[in-house]
Amino acid sequence: MAKANNEATNEKLEGIESALSRTEQYIEENQKSLMIIAGAIIAVVAIYFAFNRFYLKPKEEKAQTQMFVAEKYFEKDSFRLALNGDGNYPGFLGIIDEYSLTNSATLSQYYAGICLKNMGKYAEAIDHLKKFDANDKILSNIALGSIGDCYAELNENDKAIKYYKKAAGNVLNDFTTPMYLMRAAILLEEKGEFKNALDLFVKIEKEYNKTSEGQQAEKYIERVKIKGNLK
Repeated sequence: MAKANNEATNEKLEGIESALSRTEQYIEENQKSLMIIAGAIIAVVAIYFAFNRFYLKPKEEKAQTQMFVAEKYFEKDSFRLALNGDGNYPGFLGIIDEYSLTNSATLSQYYAGICLKNMGKYAEAIDHLKKFDANDKILSNIALGSIGDCYAELNENDKAIKYYKKAAGNVLNDFTTPMYLMRAAILLEEKGEFKNALDLFVKIEKEYNKTSEGQQAEKYIERVKIKGNLK
């Protein structure tokens, strides 16, 4: 038994040695190619860090400075100036064009979408809001919900409901989740999908009973039950 174990161990060691030898041989035969590959990887990493430090970071800082005025106009509901600029400072569309790849340009997609929505330009608003990729949980919900609002204004209710549900389920919270569930439920009721509307109204009442939507849900539940002859 011991002899068998020793033989098995020796076979394993021989296998390892053989593999190491083949590896060494491969490295020797392909040393030049491997060095080129390694050098290329190092060059790519160096370019990436240089790009971020010497190009993207200064561009980001400048974009934030330029964007400050547009945000002030946005806060005052001066959506046209916020969107297009005032002649001295660019608006959100200018930030998107001049400072692409920056976080400010990404955030400007959101602001531009909201501005356009408030200006009644719903299709354009949808285009910008769909390009917004947020790390901010609340803003990502509002962007999705605003797409739903735009589709609702365009009478594309199926798409509106889809985005309201996305907004409600994207990041759960007591602010945006019941709000967009309510909007989806109301559209479902308008479409005559009373059972689906009822399910959402009940969900709001049970899971978000402390919110304003949760406190209003009961009247919607009773109404949709009557309209849909539901129990």
